[in-house]
This record gives sequence, structure tokens and C-alpha cells, in this order.
Amino acid sequence: HVVFMPRRIEPSEALGTRSVFGLPEGRWKRSSWKVKVHQGSVLPAGSITLDITSPADAPVGEYSLSVKTSATASVGSSLGKLLLLFNPWCQEDWVHLPEEEERQEYVMREQGLVYKGSDKYISSMAWNFGQFEDDIVDICLKLLDVNSKCLSDPAKDFSARCNPIYVSRVVSAMINANDDGGVLMGRWDGQYDGGVSPTHWNGSVEVLRRWLKYGGNPVKYGQCWVFAAVMCTVLRCLGIPCRVVTNFQSAHDTDKNLTIDEFFSKDGVRLKQSPDSVWNYHVWVEAWMRRPDLSADSLYDGWQAVDPTPQEKSTGVYCCGPAPVKAILQGHVDLKYDVPFVFAEVNADRVTWMVFADGSKKKISTDTVSVGQNISTKAVGSDKRVDITANYKHAEGTEKERAVYNQAVKRVNIPEENSNGIHDDKPGVSMKIVELTKPISGKDIELKLVLNSNDSVTRKLVINVNVQAMRYNGIPSSQIQTELKEQKLLPNQGRVKKYFHE
Repeated sequence: HVVFMPRRIEPSEALGTRSVFGLPEGRWKRSSWKVKVHQGSVLPAGSITLDITSPADAPVGEYSLSVKTSATASVGSSLGKLLLLFNPWCQEDWVHLPEEEERQEYVMREQGLVYKGSDKYISSMAWNFGQFEDDIVDICLKLLDVNSKCLSDPAKDFSARCNPIYVSRVVSAMINANDDGGVLMGRWDGQYDGGVSPTHWNGSVEVLRRWLKYGGNPVKYGQCWVFAAVMCTVLRCLGIPCRVVTNFQSAHDTDKNLTIDEFFSKDGVRLKQSPDSVWNYHVWVEAWMRRPDLSADSLYDGWQAVDPTPQEKSTGVYCCGPAPVKAILQGHVDLKYDVPFVFAEVNADRVTWMVFADGSKKKISTDTVSVGQNISTKAVGSDKRVDITANYKHAEGTEKERAVYNQAVKRVNIPEENSNGIHDDKPGVSMKIVELTKPISGKDIELKLVLNSNDSVTRKLVINVNVQAMRYNGIPSSQIQTELKEQKLLPNQGRVKKYFHE
């Protein structure tokens, strides 16, 4: 008979981390692991080949394999080690992916593309995931072994590794180093002393090897695309199908109210009063798995958003997901895990407030359409960009999109806003800024301010033009230009244009 057990714990048949099975099969009916003599094996030759089948829900990891050839033997002979991974080819496995072309793309492919830039100027960078490099699987298992759950209760953690929901959540926490011995330290202030700029990296292998080489100390530094790409490597290595996804105009909602509040002074300067922000782009991972913990009828199976970038804590740890993309589309924000946060990333409303000298504020406008643009991932089998925005939300401007948003607000139990002192009247003057030249690094950009009057009277305007530099994560960093302009608008004047340069 044969014994399998994962490394470094006391194995337990009750927890699924130990299995004893053998021949003839009738004597081992209780075992979930199965063995049979390989077809064509010749017993008189003095050797035997066995076919061993693991259950689809066996914990992933490294197992020790030993065999007893006699019922009287007290100790089995070691046959070596066995690495068991999730199996997207197996229909019973929770990560089963039906199409072979998708399995090749989302599990086997070692090179890919990561999208960056802005919603109007999308660029791509090549990334080497390298999940099949010789030492990467050992590093990935080490990553699981040093997670906080394993350190506090290793037997329970090893047992839970049969579940891709659990494993993906652990990996999400361990890719960042904010509250554990994770892989990457993030930095967004432009100061990279003691490490390298996040733009240095073009692959995951060097990052993971550095983490192991320096004893689990965090690698410096990463930003969202590095966190996501390294996580993609780890999940593919463990057998979980996944892909890197970029959301442009991505909201960071800190207070779970599904709105991004932006505060400006009367001079047009954006204040740092709100921790909410909208990133030019944000990158996370989608992992493919079933979600029987949420629904027995496969309602939420499929792609799950998992985000290792440390933004907000989830159950006390910097991790995010897995959040079912289907739940995000339907506004089912009361489901596990972190669905409200990801819903806000792709579909939050932006509310602009004017703050007066006495601290009072007035709502100026609500933008319901700009967050969550051109959500992108690499195509299957080619280097084309695929827009998957429709997976996350209904088309902006439609009744269905508003209905889903309003349902989401109700599900997170947000009280209705007190309208006292809130300015909701349609303004007599509207304005917008239009690009006249494309933004090119190191060169001026020419912009046009367009004013329209809907009033029946002449309006004398005092216009504060304020230009601030902003990091890609939506945080203002420096003042560039301030101008004060006066403009007279005649009744119902169609359009008045004013040009300025940054």
C-alpha cells in the first residue's frame, strides 16, 4: 500500500493531508486516492508500474510518497516527492477551464502583455511571467508556507489548499509586504532609495528569486502592474487559470459608499481633503474558478477579480478578492469577497464639492460615467487588446447601468444623502476642457476651454484656471499653473473659446 502526505506537518486523513491506499482496491474503499496496476506492466520481471489518481479536491503542494510491499512491514520505503497542483484540465476541479486554447493562454503561456497609460492613450508592455522556470514552483510553495494563516495553524492551512478560493486570497495577501512577509513593497512617491523603480521590472522571475534570496525580505519596489503580474505568475504556477486586467479611470473608494468625493477650493485648487482618488489606470488579476460558497447553481462561477496591490484591508489584511465578476456586473455587492471595492473601481460616481473658507461645502456636480473605462486584457492566442468592460458593467448612460448602481447602493446600506444645502440646480453656464494637441512627454500641451451659456441674461464670469500635476494613482503632487480670467457671456451665447497652454 501507498502513503501520501504533504511536507512539514503531521498528516491527517480527516483533513485530507494523508491518504493510505493500495491493492487490491477492495481493501481500501475509504481512500479518496486510487491506484491500479499499469496496463502492460509485467509482474514476473520483478518490477511493477502503478497508476495513481489523486482526488480533484486534494490539497496542492509537495507530498511524500512511501510504499509497503508487505503487510508485516513496519516502515514504508520512500519513493520520493510528488508535487500536486490544481488541474484546469480536470472537470471535477474547481478551476476547470473547458477550452484548450484558453488553458494554453491562461495557464501555460509564459509571456504576456500588461496595459498601462490612460483611457485615451493605452500602451502595452511585454512581461515575462516565467511560471515554469526551475525554481519558481518551490518559491510559490514557500510563499504559501510563510503566510500568516499557515504560521498560526499549519494543519488547517495545508488542508484548505484544496480550495482555489482560499489559495488565491492567500496569494493576494502575500504578494504585497504590508502586513506579513510578502514579496513586494509598494511605493508611489517617486523616491526609490534602497531599491529600484517599479518601471525596472519586466518579469516576475527576478522579483520572486530576490525575495527568496534575501530571506523573505520584501523586494523594493512595486506598483500595481508589478503586483498583479507577479501574482499571475504564482497562480499559473499553481495551476489556477488567470489573466492580468487593466482598468482605466479606476476609482479607489476608501469609505465603501460607492462614490469618489473630490474637493476643490473656490480658486480651482484640488484639495487633499479626501482619501478617495481616481487612478489613470489600475491593474489586477482575474482568476478562473467555481464559487459554490456563494451559489449552488454556478451563478457566480468564472472570472474572479483578485488584487494584490495594498489599497484597503479586507478582514484585517491587505488583500482583495476573489470577487466574482458576474456579481460586480449585477451589483451584488453583499457577497464575498470585497465586491463593493471592486464595483466602485469600475463604476463609482464622482462627486465634486466646493469647499469654502469657513469649511462648509457645496456639491457642484456628479459624474456618473467616467469611472471604469476600456477595461483591457490580452487576447487569447494573439497580442491584440480585448475590451472586457461589458463583463463588469452595463453601458454607461443606460437605464440598466443606473438600476444596477442604485441596487448596489441599497445593498451596502448607504443612507440617503441629506440634500440640505446641496446645489443640484442645473447651472446656467457649462464648461469643458478639450485637447487640441496630444500629450507628449516633455512637450507643452494645448487645451481649449469651452463655455456655454443657457441663461437669458448676460453673465460676467471670473474663471480660475488651475493646473496641477497628478500621479497615476490620482494623488495631486505639485502646482503647475494658475491663471485668473474674466469672460462675458451674452444671453444664450452658443460657444466662447479660450486657449491656454500647460
